[in-house]
Amino acid sequence: VTNMKFGSSLCILNVGGRRFSFSTELMKHLPLSRLSRLHRCVSESELLELCDDYDRDRNEFFFDRHSEAFSFIMLYVQYGKLRFVPHMCELSFYNEMLYWGLESADLQLCCQRRLDERMSDCFVHFFPEEEPRGHEEPQSHWLERMRRTFEEPTSSLAAQILALVSVLFVVISMVMMCASTLPDWKTAETLDQHRVIEAVCIGWFTAECIVRFLVSRDKCEFVRRPLNIIDLLAITPYYVSVTVSTLTGENSQLQRAGVTLRVLRIMRIFWVIKLARHFLGLQTLGLTLRRCYREMMMLLVFIFVAMAIFSALAQLLEHGLDLETRNPDYASIPAACWWVIISMTTVGYGDMYPVTVAGRVLGGLCVVSGIVLLALPITFIYHSFVQCYHELKVRSTRCTPSLSTEFID
Repeated sequence: VTNMKFGSSLCILNVGGRRFSFSTELMKHLPLSRLSRLHRCVSESELLELCDDYDRDRNEFFFDRHSEAFSFIMLYVQYGKLRFVPHMCELSFYNEMLYWGLESADLQLCCQRRLDERMSDCFVHFFPEEEPRGHEEPQSHWLERMRRTFEEPTSSLAAQILALVSVLFVVISMVMMCASTLPDWKTAETLDQHRVIEAVCIGWFTAECIVRFLVSRDKCEFVRRPLNIIDLLAITPYYVSVTVSTLTGENSQLQRAGVTLRVLRIMRIFWVIKLARHFLGLQTLGLTLRRCYREMMMLLVFIFVAMAIFSALAQLLEHGLDLETRNPDYASIPAACWWVIISMTTVGYGDMYPVTVAGRVLGGLCVVSGIVLLALPITFIYHSFVQCYHELKVRSTRCTPSLSTEFID
């Protein structure tokens, strides 16, 4: 192995009496964290922390685990699809997954739902094993503590205090943005106060973002994360508007008629999404939307198909058949689409409604079909939401240390 001073170019994994042969280069790139950690070991003592036994002569690693479950996991590595082993308990297989470094998100959607139902029935939660840090240099250990403090709000008391301060700045900035639109706040004195508070909040967000970038493990991965992109979208408009104000002047024609600048200022509303770092509910919502994109696409397809059908029929019945009593609200199919979407979602603003008997019958069918069509994918989304909530809650609870441990450290 590359980092080990022993072994050969061929590794043998003995899992429950069944042997699997891999080249060291292939094992290095397998998406199983336990095997990748095995590859980085530099001594036999570190090896024995990850496997049950090691044969130096044959370069063979022994694991007292379920061999058939590992065979299915290797099929996932080969073909990219992971399903439960037939006639094996879902919880037992999930325990094997966690041992090798996989999560429930790696399962196919049908198996994810089975696991969610099983865990809900048994009230069982599994905790993935953390990678042993081993002997780290003081500088890397300090960077890791800084990273956990800024990235994981429940990892320590300092992280909780930092998260509370960040939430406080988000709330203050949102209150000031809303108050700045009130007529009584548009005086010179209040505008100056608002600029000072806004500058302080932006300064905090900028410093927080820079520190999190500096202590991150992978800078490219940091830039690609959705929450970090949102942070950038929320911070950048302020500096753009300040730069334009400095170059053109506060009362210039560009400032008074600058629609682009007003749009940039209102983009500060993205600060609200920063709360997702500190609130489990928003994290659950984001993870659910990411996992249920197929169900969401199915829901949108249902809505678009129903809109196309009902809007065309409504335009025909209300405007196209009777030339004397044409309903002007249904003059075109795009105009009728607004009525269809409002009816299907049972909002019913009443700004436009059918007046003919046939149009009212169609409206009733539109409402009933909307209830049925929207309810079909909701069950799948609900199950995924429950599973995501359990996973994030357990992970958050596990990362929260006791106060006594914090004070001892």
